Amino acid sequence: MNAPLARRRCWSHATREAVSRCPSCKKFYCRECVTEHDGRLLCVTCLAAAGAATVKRTGTRWIVWMTAAIAGLLITFFLHATLGYVLEKLPPSWGRGTDDE
Repeated sequence: MNAPLARRRCWSHATREAVSRCPSCKKFYCRECVTEHDGRLLCVTCLAAAGAATVKRTGTRWIVWMTAAIAGLLITFFLHATLGYVLEKLPPSWGRGTDDE
């Protein structure tokens, strides 16, 4: 049968009482060995693994944003170029509302 949390000892510090259990590695830790991350108390090892995953995930996010920005600029350029071409081909009398050329 499992001992209550009050009788558990920290995985890293055998003389300290455990206050939390890491949800990732399932080991018990004292207050100095756990920290809150995304609403959970994680140990240092699991926190480092979660931090590496976060850095890896957000490390490529800038590529997506830069690609979207460049695509937006290119689309805007081609729309303006097309509009300029169309306006250049209109007869001068078109803006005055007359049919004489």
